[in-house]
Amino acid sequence: MTILGLDHINIRTADLAKTRTFFMDVLGLTEGWRPDFPFAGAWLYAGGRAVVHLVEVAKPAAASRGSALDHFAFTIDDYEAAARRLDAAGIAYDAGEAPNGGIRQIFVTDLNGVAIELNCREPIAD
Repeated sequence: MTILGLDHINIRTADLAKTRTFFMDVLGLTEGWRPDFPFAGAWLYAGGRAVVHLVEVAKPAAASRGSALDHFAFTIDDYEAAARRLDAAGIAYDAGEAPNGGIRQIFVTDLNGVAIELNCREPIAD
């Protein structure tokens, strides 16, 4: 067996509508096809792939920071545009940079307590 890549992440949420809005309006994912599961949810797409699966639950789950699965990351193409979108939505975030890696980072937490890292790989200066 060879792992070919990460398929998707799954987020359990007690507020499906607000979570869907965050990922679509703030992070720019689009909603697409989802199997007819017997529970509410949404599949959110980037580049034609369902990368975030949302599942509605009755009771909020624990936050990801500090748990065994601390966060997940997306690669983005425009750091400044991402920061502007978060600022416009009034969403707090932490900006950072990976040492010696040419990667600018934004760390944001959704309303479910899920930590998300946005990575923008910058050209490395000669």
